[in-house]
Amino acid sequence: MSKSFIEQVHYIRIPVKDLELSAQWYKDVLGLQLVNLNDELAVFKVNEGPFLLILIPTADETYAHFTIENEQEFSIAFTSSELSKFHQHLMDHQVKVDDIKEDNGHAFFHFYDPNGNKLQVHW
Repeated sequence: MSKSFIEQVHYIRIPVKDLELSAQWYKDVLGLQLVNLNDELAVFKVNEGPFLLILIPTADETYAHFTIENEQEFSIAFTSSELSKFHQHLMDHQVKVDDIKEDNGHAFFHFYDPNGNKLQVHW
């Protein structure tokens, strides 16, 4: 097959325990634009692109990350050209944040949303 039928990733769904609290956190702390909030989901726009982040409420013990050899591995990564400032911003908001690491000129860190979902940001 020479060309994929898939054009782009439209959205990613993230499980959350408290939809309203989580929606407020993604809006206030991450600065994402809330497009829709109802009893079933919260939809966020990531800047001006077509990509959406959708929060889905669940009482289940489930996360948007996975494990390898019992170590949590992120599934979702963001980019930020102001990595250090974003890191400090998250710490100022009492977000669980790992130290900034560098790997061959690639800087990144992991952080957790209020539901325990492990996320990454890099530059």
